[in-house]
Amino acid sequence: MLSPDRQFEIIKRGAIEIILEEDLKKKIEKSYRDKKPLRIKVGFDPTAPDIHLGHTVLLEKMRQFQELGHEVIFLIGDFTGMIGDPSGKTETRKPLTKEEVLKNAETYKEQVFKILHPEKTIIRFNSEWFGSMTALEMCRLAGAETVARMLEREDFKKRFSEGRPITILEFLYPLLQAYDSVYLKADIELGGTDQRFNLLMGRQLMKMYGMEEQVIIMMPLLEGLDGVQKMSKSLGNYVGINEAPDEMFGKLMSINDELMIKYYELLSHIPLEQLEELKRGIKEGKVNPRDAKESLAFELVQRYHGKEAAQRAKERFIRLFRQKDTPEDIESFEISYEEGGLWIPKIFKEKGITKSTSEAIRLINQKAVKINNYVITDKDTKLKPGEYTIKVGKRRFFKLIVVQ
Repeated sequence: MLSPDRQFEIIKRGAIEIILEEDLKKKIEKSYRDKKPLRIKVGFDPTAPDIHLGHTVLLEKMRQFQELGHEVIFLIGDFTGMIGDPSGKTETRKPLTKEEVLKNAETYKEQVFKILHPEKTIIRFNSEWFGSMTALEMCRLAGAETVARMLEREDFKKRFSEGRPITILEFLYPLLQAYDSVYLKADIELGGTDQRFNLLMGRQLMKMYGMEEQVIIMMPLLEGLDGVQKMSKSLGNYVGINEAPDEMFGKLMSINDELMIKYYELLSHIPLEQLEELKRGIKEGKVNPRDAKESLAFELVQRYHGKEAAQRAKERFIRLFRQKDTPEDIESFEISYEEGGLWIPKIFKEKGITKSTSEAIRLINQKAVKINNYVITDKDTKLKPGEYTIKVGKRRFFKLIVVQ
C-alpha cells in the first residue's frame, strides 16, 4: 500500500471539494496504520441504461481507490431509482417501474466493468435494506429532517418559489441516500457537485446515529463536446463508451484544447507527474495540443475497444482529416430507382442513416450533407441511377448505388 501522503495526492486529483480534507488524511493514515481498507461508497440510480464519459468520472475515481487497496461499493439504487433523484430537476420526475430499474441495472453492470476491477468491486442494491424497512422505521427516518432544511436545496427552493409541485417522496430521497451510508458504514462517499446537499445529509445522519462521519469527495460535472453544457445524451454533446471506435476517436479530436486538459485529468490513466509535464509542455509551446489530443483519444478508445481498434480509428482519422481521403471500407447500399427520382431524406430514413426524414432535412439545411463532394443545400434534391459517395457530418461516409 502506498504511503498516506501519496494516496492523498492521487485521491485529490480532479476533485472539486473534499469535506473535510483533514478527516480524509486521518482516515487514510488510520487505514495505513491498521492495514484495514477504507469503505468507499458510490450510489448510482439506474435511470438510463447507456453510460457516457461524463458518467465515468466517478467510476475512474473508484478505480483509483481500488488500485490503492481500498474496498469499493458500487451501490445500485434499485429502490431509490423508482423515486428518481430530484437533484437539479425543475419538476417532478416520472417514477420508473421495478422492471425498468432492474433492466437498466443489468446493463449498467455490464458497462462499468470496462473501468472497475470486477474482482475488487462489491455490488449492493439498496432494496436489500429498504425493501424490508417497516412503515414505522420509514417514519422515524423522515423525522430526522425538517421541511425548512429541505427547502434550503436550490432546486427545491426554486420550484417552491415558482409554485411547481414537490412531492413528499422527493423530500425523502436525500434521507434515503444518506441512510445508505449509515447502513453500509461508509468511510467515504463520492458524488458530483450536483449531489452536495445529498452527500452532506449523509454526514449529518451518520452523526445522528452516533457514527464517525463519512468524508465527501465531490467530482466535477464533465462538460460535453461543446465545452459549455454538462455532457448529456439529450443535448447530443456526449461520447458514449459503447460508441463505434471511429466515432469515439473523431468526437474526442473535436474538443477544444482547454477541455482536453480536463478530460486528461479526470479520464486518463497517465500518472500525476506526466500530467503536470503535459500541462507545462502545452503552456510553453513544447507540446502540440493536437498530438496530445490524439494520444488521449487513442487511450480512451483502446480502453473501451482494444488496442487494434484504437490504432485503426487513429489511422482512419488521419487519412480522412489530414490527408482528406475518402475511406475505402465504407458501408454500401443498393437501392432501386423510382420514377421521378429518389428523395434523399426518404433514402436516409429507409437505410437508417437518420432516424427520420425531418432529421435528414435538418442536416441538409445545416449544409452537413455532401454527395460526391458537393454540398447539398436543397432538401428536394433527387437522385438518378448511378453511384454516389455520401458524407454526413464530419465523419460518416456511405456509398449509395442507385440501379435502374
